[in-house]
Amino acid sequence: MATIIRRDMLKLTSAAAAFATFGGRIASAARSASLHILCWEGYNTDGVLDPFRGAHPGAEVSAETGTSDPDMIGKLRAGEVDVWDLINVNQPWAREQMYPEGLIKPLNRARFEPYFDHMIQEFQGPYGFALDKSGEELIGMVQRFGPFNFVVNTNRISRASAEDQGFNLFLDPAMRGRYGVLTYDNWNVTHMCVAANVDPFKSHSEAEFAAYEKVARQIFRGAKVLTDDMVDINTALVNGDIDAYFTGGTFTASLVRFGGAPQIRAITPRSGPMNGKGGIVWVEVTSLVNNPDPSSLAEDFLEYVQRPEFCKKVAFAEGTFNPVSQMANPAVFKLFNAQELDAIQWDSLPEELSRSADYGINPDHDKMVEIYRSVKREA
Repeated sequence: MATIIRRDMLKLTSAAAAFATFGGRIASAARSASLHILCWEGYNTDGVLDPFRGAHPGAEVSAETGTSDPDMIGKLRAGEVDVWDLINVNQPWAREQMYPEGLIKPLNRARFEPYFDHMIQEFQGPYGFALDKSGEELIGMVQRFGPFNFVVNTNRISRASAEDQGFNLFLDPAMRGRYGVLTYDNWNVTHMCVAANVDPFKSHSEAEFAAYEKVARQIFRGAKVLTDDMVDINTALVNGDIDAYFTGGTFTASLVRFGGAPQIRAITPRSGPMNGKGGIVWVEVTSLVNNPDPSSLAEDFLEYVQRPEFCKKVAFAEGTFNPVSQMANPAVFKLFNAQELDAIQWDSLPEELSRSADYGINPDHDKMVEIYRSVKREA
């Protein structure tokens, strides 16, 4: 009798193990057919995601919008590599931090490198920040980008004058009370460095910290408007309440320009402290998360958004208009009309890019943020 019971128990144990294995396979298959994207706004819109969902019936496809590059990367560092399949952040993070930390993994270079040949010249090669430090591994694809510095109403301040003065415009006593600050804190810190004639993307001396703090205090004290609402600050600029705003670019000005206010223009300074360059360009890099149970759809999605119609949808996603790297491809470019090209300042884009340094990582960011917040509270 005891022998029979043991045999029955062994049968039950074996059945349970087999069922668990089968269940695991089902879960793994379901996971493989899902796609979860951590990204900046644009890729999360239904106009971009729904056609991909339609092409993959039954697949769970979702996207979550981040609030900053460090916050999004922090999610992966906190253990969410098993949650996300793709991460879309600005250019320095993939090469400088995420890949060395094992948070992302290489793409199939043979599959994706040819797409760079159809991008604008600045991204061909392929683009350095899409490669690891050795130059051997392709660690991300690029698409949206744009100069990001400051914005003026050219009915009040000419484009030529703003480009010549650069960020010194906001240090001119005559501008006191005539400008606003769009309080995108990380960008404000970067631009306050540039306004202090300090390269933000290197280690800083005590004299440079002091210069940065002095400029930050002056800019906050002279501002008429402080807001983190892009619509509010653009409204103030269009209405004539202010003549310019500190921290802005194609991303923030394009919607207003598209809406019929071409006098609102993003400005890229002619010169500055970053090896002579006075402007900064952000470029989004989308990478494969090093998920231990990878999605079979992740690389498919990266290829999907290279198709001309989806390049256009990403460029003009709801709430944000930006150029995309694929606009050198005639099949992509023909999808943009004259009004849309004017909205993203296509006429001056090559010139502005030539004056812009790549957005980078500030090694003294934490200390500068602390100074920034203290000065901001005073204001």
